Amino acid sequence: MNRSSSPYPHPQPPGLPSLRGVVFASVVGSVLVLAAAVLFALLPGSLSEAADFRAARPCSEVAAPESGDCLSEWPATVVSTETGRSNKAVTNWVTLDGGAEEPPFRVRMRGHGPVWAKLAPGDRVTVLSWRDAVWAVQAGELRQDTTEMPDREPAVRLAVGLALLIVGTVFLRGAGWLHRRRAIRATDTPTAQVVVVMAATLLASAIAVTAATATDTVWLVLLVAAAGCATVWAATALLLRGLARRRTA
Repeated sequence: MNRSSSPYPHPQPPGLPSLRGVVFASVVGSVLVLAAAVLFALLPGSLSEAADFRAARPCSEVAAPESGDCLSEWPATVVSTETGRSNKAVTNWVTLDGGAEEPPFRVRMRGHGPVWAKLAPGDRVTVLSWRDAVWAVQAGELRQDTTEMPDREPAVRLAVGLALLIVGTVFLRGAGWLHRRRAIRATDTPTAQVVVVMAATLLASAIAVTAATATDTVWLVLLVAAAGCATVWAATALLLRGLARRRTA
């Protein structure tokens, strides 16, 4: 009987990339790139808000402070402090009482100190707010930002967006690589190549995130991220080429 005319499908050779792996890499890459696009689309609004915050003046210097677009300060009393967890990260909360005009409310502090670690029930503090958002708490000469600080939101969105874009692009590139290997029915598994690509992805993402958190200038962040990615991937291509030559030697 001619084997090529057999009605049964040919078994997949061991080591051949599966179609499920190609689809998985494509879906994950597409989702990550789409999430990055959403963050980039929201970035102009965050940048505008951060610019407004930096340009805001104290309400004592503004003719019409009731507009809410100035930096206000008002006293409050510490009711309690507590520590929680959010996405496996430790969160520090403080409950404040603003008196008769402001009911007790909770704010999440950024980090552990220098203010939150020293607060105790009954302490008097100064609340710093802008556009109804408490962005810092001050105790004496010490001041600590809250998670509602608008000045850092653009950097966080840009850093996360760049990281998602880099990782998502690598997943899509990997899906194409797996598809080509299926087409030529390559069954060897170059573990070293996968490890090198993973390390390069982490390094490129780290460069982009570091640039986003180190400066507020978007064009400089994008320039550093692009230069870092280009350098990392150029070095990766040279290393992979050397590994391929060593395998075929």
